[in-house]
Amino acid sequence: MLIFLFSACEPIESPQSANEPETNTPSSTQIGNDETDDLSEIYYLILDEDAINNGDRYWPGNETNLNADNIRSFSDTEVNDDLSDLARRNQLRYFGNNISETIWLWSGQVGDEGWHAPKTIPNRWTEAGPTDSGLRNYLGNPSQPYPHNVGQGLGTGDSPEVRLDEIPNVIPLRAEGLYGLIGKTVCAVVYDSDVSTNYSPIEANLQGENLGTVAFSVKDVKYLSDFSTGTLPAVQIKILNADILCEESLELYHGAPEPSSSSEPYDVKPNDSSDNNGYKWS
Repeated sequence: MLIFLFSACEPIESPQSANEPETNTPSSTQIGNDETDDLSEIYYLILDEDAINNGDRYWPGNETNLNADNIRSFSDTEVNDDLSDLARRNQLRYFGNNISETIWLWSGQVGDEGWHAPKTIPNRWTEAGPTDSGLRNYLGNPSQPYPHNVGQGLGTGDSPEVRLDEIPNVIPLRAEGLYGLIGKTVCAVVYDSDVSTNYSPIEANLQGENLGTVAFSVKDVKYLSDFSTGTLPAVQIKILNADILCEESLELYHGAPEPSSSSEPYDVKPNDSSDNNGYKWS
């Protein structure tokens, strides 16, 4: 839920009465949302280079024919490639400059997914400090200066990545997992390289430099029939302000279906049960 902040009001500077507090709640213009965006819950995801990177990764939101001929490229500076670092949490420039705009994003290939959903937060993230929330220690405060209050071993400190390997229950999202995000609002940390996943048990390596953070609401998911057979769907998103939304309380995507291996299920068609055999459902 969006947090409401109150400050004392001086009658000489405000038409409100002395007994009525002035709200500093971010406006929809600042956030980029409208009545179609559900901000009651904001979900935490991880995106890697197979979702956002310099290169061919997106289409304009009004594009109806998504193919290799009209896919667009992000520039190095648009995705903060010049700022890439451990614990980097700045909002990506393209997203900060295009709040409320809609685009279609790439999501990777089966076995090389670009979207990942952590279902649990390790105790070691809580132990990292500086807060008693493991997720907040990892995410930090994107609106604050680098290193954004990120915890020790989560991108900062003498052993900056010691708490980022073999992270359990980080689920790579294929077509059904992406489809389940429709209608949800997301805050995501974006990695500059690949997030590698091991199976049985499922765990991810979250070491590596970050490009920053993004926030968006998910509007649609579309099968990409003009690409290779393992290509995952495009995801239509509406860009929102990560500097605001990533500071809010975040939820985990507990309903994300868990693939049993890097190739099963070979799920590329959203909302289609024909290619779902091999999922472990929560």
